[in-house]
Amino acid sequence: MVGAHAAIFVVSWFLSFLTRWDFRVDGSMLEMFQATVWWVVAVKTVVFLAQGQFSWLFGRIAFADVGRLVFTTTVAALILFGLELLREAIGGIGGMVRLPRSVLLIDWAASILLVGAVRALPRTIREELRPLLARRDVRLALVVGANPAGELLARNLLASATRPYHIPGFIDNNTLLKGTRVAGIPVLGGVADAATILARRPVDEVIVQAGSVTGEDLRGLLADATAAGATVRVIPTIDDLLSPEDSAVPQALLRPVELRDLLRREPVTLDDGAIRDLVAGRVLLVTGAGGSIGSEICRQVLRFRPARLVAVDHGENALFHLEQELARHGPRNDLAVVVADVRDEATMRRVFAEHRPALVFHAAAHKHVPLMEGSPAEAIRNNCLATRLVARIAGESGVRTFVMISTDKAVNPTSVMGCTKLLAERLVRAAATRFPTTFVVVRFGNVLGSNGSVVPTFEEQIRRGGPVTVTHPEITRFFMMIPEAAQLVIQAAALGKGGETFVLDMGSRVRIVELARDVIALSGATEAEIPIVFTGLRPGEKLYEELTFPDERRLGTAHPKVACVVGPEQDPEDVERVVAELETLLDHPPEALRRALERLVREYRPPAEADGDGIAVGPGRGDGAVAG
Repeated sequence: MVGAHAAIFVVSWFLSFLTRWDFRVDGSMLEMFQATVWWVVAVKTVVFLAQGQFSWLFGRIAFADVGRLVFTTTVAALILFGLELLREAIGGIGGMVRLPRSVLLIDWAASILLVGAVRALPRTIREELRPLLARRDVRLALVVGANPAGELLARNLLASATRPYHIPGFIDNNTLLKGTRVAGIPVLGGVADAATILARRPVDEVIVQAGSVTGEDLRGLLADATAAGATVRVIPTIDDLLSPEDSAVPQALLRPVELRDLLRREPVTLDDGAIRDLVAGRVLLVTGAGGSIGSEICRQVLRFRPARLVAVDHGENALFHLEQELARHGPRNDLAVVVADVRDEATMRRVFAEHRPALVFHAAAHKHVPLMEGSPAEAIRNNCLATRLVARIAGESGVRTFVMISTDKAVNPTSVMGCTKLLAERLVRAAATRFPTTFVVVRFGNVLGSNGSVVPTFEEQIRRGGPVTVTHPEITRFFMMIPEAAQLVIQAAALGKGGETFVLDMGSRVRIVELARDVIALSGATEAEIPIVFTGLRPGEKLYEELTFPDERRLGTAHPKVACVVGPEQDPEDVERVVAELETLLDHPPEALRRALERLVREYRPPAEADGDGIAVGPGRGDGAVAG
């Protein structure tokens, strides 16, 4: 390494003289070169050694390395210039001849260029030439996003030894970047220009960084790429790879587009300090821990190091799988799994007495809308009576914070499930007036991928060859990802002071028929192969959901994705009276119970009274699909 650099210094010094003498070689120039080259090379070698320049690897040069090279070369040039001034001051040292100042300046520039070029040559060959000269097929790929992460991605693809790539360009929505070059690669235009770009420059793949474009943009990009015969692939971000939920680096980082990409929402930033203060070192209890939201809450809270997590559910299979997942890295002393029915008072009192939880997340509930229309007694038992029981035990046990998971179907409910969840909300707020425990309600819409929800239903119908069934062409729902919902529920728990109802930011409504088309497209099929069939509205739900009542006001909180809603105060005694009366009617026929709900809960509008905008249905969770 030292020898190679010394040779470069000799060449640079000679080129400096040659340039200064206008490329005419004469005796005086050679004499001056020979008299000075030895101490110039010595000085530059010592400076480069002191700056650690000989520890660099050829072919691994980056922008920071270039800056370091410029700094080191500048230090050497200043030392040489100082020595020349010293020689002039004392009238000559060691036979040195007087140097033209321009030689030192030219050598400074030549050294940077030559050393930088030699170091960069292997990388240039690896990234630019090897993919073009490789015997194996070279993949042509456009990279979406000309930001620093996109630049890093492009460089790594170019440097791939196992699968050569050539990157003809970037796609980026920043209009200021169009026509420029990033890392030597042109920025061809935005996502809206994708069809034109792909027509001019056919490629094999379009590679997108997860979360770098909106779901709408990705949907359009997917359509344009498919029409051009290109495959759209998504690569995880560094944050995804380093996420504590990920136990290992995925075997295949480049993956096909998934529905979560098309419905991309902004990532959630949590107030970790407030959550840690609430969770760390305390015992947490989660009811309905085997369900979609309950299990995700369990996964999320464990990273804040609770003293113990108590997972309670009536379904032993779901709990078994959750326990196996959470314990896959070895036995956990901070996890207790309890098979129990939240409606059983004796069992629940024993669980609370044994574990003494400080924080309770009550996610246990019946959520399947059409099923609850035919079984209102079960909805009342599980959603109302069990919530009242668990909240009362929590208050009597000195629980610090109690969080109930609610649903947008509780707003202006047209279903038994929604009506019982509205009563459950009121029961929790009533408990807040009786106990010092901080009782809060968190209300949000549908979550993608939850048990029995719309996407798994569509996927199963596609696996069977179709058709995909949707209740109504105009039905819409709010959607969010399961991890996002769980994270914000935990954040709301940290925000609560007692008696609040929090509403999560659900974004815009999504048309279920568009969701069905996306799932069909992602399966590789077309609507001609997998048709969409509208089955008509079923009783129990609305065409669109709402997150707040007309008489509720949204107030901001310390977190931008969590709002607090304030409405008319409910008399706790009235709520208790309504639920107590329903409890006496549980052995009545379903129709009688629905009439009782209509009589006792003024907000409940059963299907017979709802207008054309009021009735819609889902596949078992009320999100617009029908299980075929």
